[in-house]
Amino acid sequence: MPELSRFFGIIIRMYVEAGVEHKTPHFHAYYQNDAAVFTIASVEMIAGTIPKRQQRFVEAWAELHQQELIHDWERLQSGQTPNPIEPLR
Repeated sequence: MPELSRFFGIIIRMYVEAGVEHKTPHFHAYYQNDAAVFTIASVEMIAGTIPKRQQRFVEAWAELHQQELIHDWERLQSGQTPNPIEPLR
């Protein structure tokens, strides 16, 4: 699963499963032993759990980089490697 960004102990990843069409563009956020899935269009957590503070960091980062996330989603769906995205500072 390609890593897009890393900040404050949070790792952001996005992937495509061979032969499976994802309907909702999304990314995965990992923090310690927790993991969550966030939609790109509305930037909301749709699965999993991470601590509230880290959730707010992920949401802020995603809102700042929404166009880049969409671009990376499209790249992955077409079989290309996604581009790294600047971390939250």
